[in-house]
Amino acid sequence: MGAAGVLGWMLPMLLLLLLRAVPRAAGANPCSPNYFGPSALVCVCNATYCDTLDPVVLPPVGSFIKYESSKAGKRLERSEGSFQHGLRAAGPLLTVNVSVLYQHVKGFGGSLSDAAALNILALSQPAQDNLLRSYFSESGIEYNLIRLPMASTDFSVRPYSYDDVPNDYDLKHFKLAEEDVKMKIPILHRVSAMTKRPLSLYASPWTAPAWLKSNEDVCGKGTLKGQAGDKYHKTWANYFIKFLDEYAKHNVTFWAVTVQNEPLAALLTPPVFPTIVFTAAQQRDFIVCDLGPALTRSSHRTQLIILDDQRIHLPLWAKVVLGNATAARYTAGVGIHWYLDSLVPAKRSLGATHKLFPNHFLLYTEACSGFLNLRFSVSLGCWERGNHYSHSILTVLNNFVTGWTDWNLALDLQGGPNWVKNYVDSPIIVDSKKDIFYKQPMFYHMGHFSKFIPEGSRRVGLRCSRQCLASHLEHVAILRPDGALVLVVLNRSCQDLPFGIRDPAVGFIETVAPANSIQTYLWRWK
Repeated sequence: MGAAGVLGWMLPMLLLLLLRAVPRAAGANPCSPNYFGPSALVCVCNATYCDTLDPVVLPPVGSFIKYESSKAGKRLERSEGSFQHGLRAAGPLLTVNVSVLYQHVKGFGGSLSDAAALNILALSQPAQDNLLRSYFSESGIEYNLIRLPMASTDFSVRPYSYDDVPNDYDLKHFKLAEEDVKMKIPILHRVSAMTKRPLSLYASPWTAPAWLKSNEDVCGKGTLKGQAGDKYHKTWANYFIKFLDEYAKHNVTFWAVTVQNEPLAALLTPPVFPTIVFTAAQQRDFIVCDLGPALTRSSHRTQLIILDDQRIHLPLWAKVVLGNATAARYTAGVGIHWYLDSLVPAKRSLGATHKLFPNHFLLYTEACSGFLNLRFSVSLGCWERGNHYSHSILTVLNNFVTGWTDWNLALDLQGGPNWVKNYVDSPIIVDSKKDIFYKQPMFYHMGHFSKFIPEGSRRVGLRCSRQCLASHLEHVAILRPDGALVLVVLNRSCQDLPFGIRDPAVGFIETVAPANSIQTYLWRWK
């Protein structure tokens, strides 16, 4: 690299260091930056220091607060402003309409896989606390959703189930693994103690015990033996109840369970992955004959989520399952993964499903970057991967989805551990040898939603002027339970984009979306 290239790399870092030296009115800790290439910025945390956020305080009527992150180096940087009575800007205009109400929001979060738990616990206790606070506390981005696998996934260090004793149809040998009792449950208790928001946990199974599967292996393309209503299916349904029972003994309860993680993934993935194959009809019959009645008879008030797979299967999967009145009665919502989103438009899949089944929620249950990438599973500081997160969230929120769950909360520098070497990226990457962790752009993109859009919020109307259509701005408007309005605006282009915001009840904001930036605006509507 020549002198000009080195200077171009160093200037943003020097500028950020100078900005950090400027006193701030807020009490929050700024990012401690590290660069892994030009504009590839991460914020470094350790046992003694981590960047933080102040609690969100609504501004006075007529004022707004703005949080901005950018490829240029801002990370949820807060500023304030006032509404004007007129608009001079000639650019695009976003007009909020609170009289048009859409879906309620469930929330945002990530998954506590075995790999995530191992990486979190590989840090010193103070560094662990900083990581968990970054995700769940009022000084962090305040996740409220946590997805937990039921037993092993590929993001474990070994394949296992909770009952590997053959033909144990009464599940007398069912037992939670050490990964649950010594890792995940203690982490959940710590998270519960530090959050101010109610947490909603939901669980997903990857595989049944080998003796319940047609291929006699926890891995591979096996189905459940037999057919719905028989001893194999009833045992598998009771396995869910046992899981809920055992976690309840540790004071951990679940808002929901999904019927099966990626029931058609075995058709696309290598045979070593742990899974059970279900067709939509098989899932419908299992719910009607076995899982639905088992959950209803149990003491748990746990809801049921179908699909938990790619949106290319919608709306057909929903038609098959929810088209059955009994299955629909047992089912609360539809889970979706993002990996094949580019193959089918959101309106044709998500929008069509909502139109057919408006009383069943849509929830994005898994997403990550770096999958199936042989060179750069982990790309430290990659802004584009953060853009991809926000683009997905904005797109699906505008198509009736109620929330969005990231995959692993934390991974190592390789993107694991993963016993089948299916390495991917994560918003937080742990370097346990140095007792540090890196908060990536994906983390801050998630925060632009999770921090400011609590459960119970509701999407509202947002009209875009003609100039918006050519401006490449992406956006969503949300009304919070406390009456405040939230507007999230994403600019993935390489140009600064001036635009205006209009709230008929308050006034106008003249502003700019910098190149490669995401902004969250917050103001009192009434």
